[in-house]
Amino acid sequence: MALLSSRPLDLLYFSFFLIHIPATLLLDCQAIYPPWAIPTTLQSLPRMYLDFSADPLIAGVLGYAPGDFNWFRSFLYVEAFFQLPVFVLGAFKLWQDSPSIYPLLLIYGASTTTTVLPCLVVLFTTPVTSAETIAAGIHSITPFQQLLLLSSYVPFLLVPLLMTVDMAFRLSKLVQTGTGVAAKKKAA
Repeated sequence: MALLSSRPLDLLYFSFFLIHIPATLLLDCQAIYPPWAIPTTLQSLPRMYLDFSADPLIAGVLGYAPGDFNWFRSFLYVEAFFQLPVFVLGAFKLWQDSPSIYPLLLIYGASTTTTVLPCLVVLFTTPVTSAETIAAGIHSITPFQQLLLLSSYVPFLLVPLLMTVDMAFRLSKLVQTGTGVAAKKKAA
């Protein structure tokens, strides 16, 4: 078993999962938790985040911005009930250097890459704050907030995309090895 530090991509995925766990539990999923399940001390986190970032996705799904964000709410259910368990199991299996996790990480990577793309479209199409947007009460973001949001969302596209390609190659290599072994057994 090779140390995690000697496997740079696995270390990246491991760190990515560990960082994502608290963000998922403390911020992202507050929109789908029943109100009674959110401790009072944590209820202010989304508002603090929105005051700083003006994230149109979180603002929309929490009802602070106009629009139908049920599509994003469905992504939050995927995050809570599929991705979160993958973060925990994936980190554990990567720590153990277990190839048995590769198929699940391939599925996670492909699914997440797909769900982040529409989120980026929203970020790119959200109006930039101006005197007009303020006067009209239109939810908008400043150029700084757009850069901030892109710098936080783009890694959630790039790391899962890299993971998808990496896991596909790893699985292909395992299949080729297994096929070679099976062929040798058959020939013997």
